[in-house]
Amino acid sequence: MEEKKSIKNWSEGDQPREKLLKKGNDALSDAELIAILIGSGSLEKSAVELAREILDSCNNNLNSLGKKTITELIKHKGIGEAKAISIVAAMELGKRRKLEKAKEQKKITSSQIAFEYFQPLMEDLTHEEFHVMFLNRANIIIDSIKLSTGGTTGTVMDVKLIIKQALDRLAQGIIIAHNHPSGNKQPSKADYDITNKIKEASSIMDISLLDHIIIAGRDYYSFADNGQI
Repeated sequence: MEEKKSIKNWSEGDQPREKLLKKGNDALSDAELIAILIGSGSLEKSAVELAREILDSCNNNLNSLGKKTITELIKHKGIGEAKAISIVAAMELGKRRKLEKAKEQKKITSSQIAFEYFQPLMEDLTHEEFHVMFLNRANIIIDSIKLSTGGTTGTVMDVKLIIKQALDRLAQGIIIAHNHPSGNKQPSKADYDITNKIKEASSIMDISLLDHIIIAGRDYYSFADNGQI
C-alpha cells in the first residue's frame, strides 16, 4: 500500500495551518480544524482524512464529538492518547467559552436565556444532572449550583435542599433545570411531579419557581412557556 502524504508534503494551499494563516479561521472545514489539533495522520491516512473519519463516526455533528471519551477516540487507528486528549480538551474549551458567554447575561428575561446558561453545563452529558439557579427580585442571577447527579434515566431531586439553598442566598426566585441524555425534550410524569412539589414548597417560603428547563442537546423544553408553572 502506498503511504499517504503527510500534511507538510501537501501543496501549500491544502495545508490547514497555512490555510488558516492566509485565509482565516472561517475558511477551514471542521475536519481541517481537527487535523490541526491532531497534527499528523497515520501511515494509511492523512490527518485530514483521519479527522473526517472521526467526524463520520459522529454523523458530522460537533455536539456528538463533544460527548466522545478518550477511550472511544483512540479506537480510531492513528489516534493515540495524546491526540485524543487534544480533541477532548478543545471540545471542553468550546463548552467553557459558551458558558462564559452565558454568564455575561446576568439577568434572566426569557426561557431562551436560561437555556443558554444551562446548556453548556449539560448538553454533552451521558447521565442526568439537576441544577438550580437563584435570582433576586429583579431576576438577576445570584448563584447557580449543581444539586445532584444521577444515571442515564433519572436523578434524585431533594426539594428541602433546594429551598434551604434558596433561603441561604435570600433568593426571591429560582429556575430549575435538568437534562435528558436521550435527546427527547418532552417531560416525563416524574418531571411534572417534581415541578409541582418544588412549586408548592417554594411558594410557602415566598420564593417563586420561575421555570423548569429540560435540556435536550441543542433543544429544550420550558414549563413556563408551556403554561405549566
